[in-house]
Amino acid sequence: MKKYRFFSFLLALLLFISLLPCSAGAIEDINIDAPIALLMDANYDEVLYTKNADVKAAPASITKVMTALLTVEAIERGELSLNTIVTASEEAAAIPYGSSTSNIVAGEQMTVEDLLYCLMLPSANEAAQILGEAVSGSIPAFVDLMNQRARELGCHSTHFVNAHGFDEEGHYTTARDIYIFSKEAFKHDIFQTVVYTSVHKVPATNKSKEREMYNSNALVSQWRYPGYRYDKVIGGKTGSTGDAGLCLMAAAKNGDDYLISVVLGAELIRDDRGNVVDRKQFSESRRLLVWGFKSFKRVTLSQDDKPVASMPVTLSQQTDTVMLQSQGSITRTLPVDLDEDQLEYNTALFYESIQAPVEEGQILGTMTISYEGEVLGTMDLVACTSVERSEFLYQKDRIEQFFKKSGTQIALAGVSLLAGLVCLRLLVFRKRRRPYSSTGARRNSGQNRNVRRDDRW
Repeated sequence: MKKYRFFSFLLALLLFISLLPCSAGAIEDINIDAPIALLMDANYDEVLYTKNADVKAAPASITKVMTALLTVEAIERGELSLNTIVTASEEAAAIPYGSSTSNIVAGEQMTVEDLLYCLMLPSANEAAQILGEAVSGSIPAFVDLMNQRARELGCHSTHFVNAHGFDEEGHYTTARDIYIFSKEAFKHDIFQTVVYTSVHKVPATNKSKEREMYNSNALVSQWRYPGYRYDKVIGGKTGSTGDAGLCLMAAAKNGDDYLISVVLGAELIRDDRGNVVDRKQFSESRRLLVWGFKSFKRVTLSQDDKPVASMPVTLSQQTDTVMLQSQGSITRTLPVDLDEDQLEYNTALFYESIQAPVEEGQILGTMTISYEGEVLGTMDLVACTSVERSEFLYQKDRIEQFFKKSGTQIALAGVSLLAGLVCLRLLVFRKRRRPYSSTGARRNSGQNRNVRRDDRW
């Protein structure tokens, strides 16, 4: 009895386990709690998550990513150096009320390197204007350069009015454009070093004692906002204004995987007592990045050496059909729970049929692969084998085609018509000539007879 009880228990246990929901390998649905969000595979510029990514919005201090990019590019061109001393002008030191600041005053001298840290860590608005003057000579000229560089990068839904991102009419961008210029900025080592720094000490200047600058990005540093740090993040930029809400661009790496997220318009969540319990720009960005690394993998799709279509062939005694196969492969970042049975393969042939000869590898069409309505890519369809041409069928076809040409047919019709007219002319002429010839003969015969009679006389 104990033996049977054991097997009964084991069977019940297996049945219970089989009824448990199985989530291994399946990706969870995610909905980011912000009006605008984007997650990109930055290695391949592929969208992993999008929510209103092309809607124009105020970017707040994420604007400073473009300011930093232009400064770093000027350094790499040799126009500035990290050690270049810059003096803050009256205009550059003047910033809107309520701006984030490092308390840099007019006449204060600071290196370009320290200004970059002031720009990106505490997000100092005056640092943006000081650097703008250092790069372009004036703030308006620098703003023009920002817009020019945005267009060059393909950010066609972006327009800057200032160098720092404080709310101003006509100052806007999109999550997708932010991704574009942020990815460009992360190509530069100087930028990466600055945005990954938790704290930076600015030495004493002619106007100030030594200052410490703390990174406002809680995914990198816990100096300001503990509890959000994510060890895979390599940097980013915060932003916050009345129009923009809470914003964050963040980049993260996990081995060879490289993701960039953008969250705009997030909210500050408070409890009943008014205490801040969640800064959504950080929590949602972190959640989005974790989800991205967990839910996607790099997949290579290929149908090589497998015929997928056929095309009729003419002018050959070898075969009347050539088989086609796809050439190359498509590599995409796809969900880890990809169901390959749901992949759709659609072929498009260039011709209804083709005349021999056909060369092996000759491109004769395309094959498009789609998944859940999204086109993953397109590959060429090529001939699997060569097909030789029959000279007899080729010459026969040339003759047939020659006589099928409209010009040839018109010429032949003209020749036929002319020949008919000639024949008709000959027939008519002969009919007219016969009576005349008979009378003449008789007349000639009578004359001859008269001659004979005269001869007798």
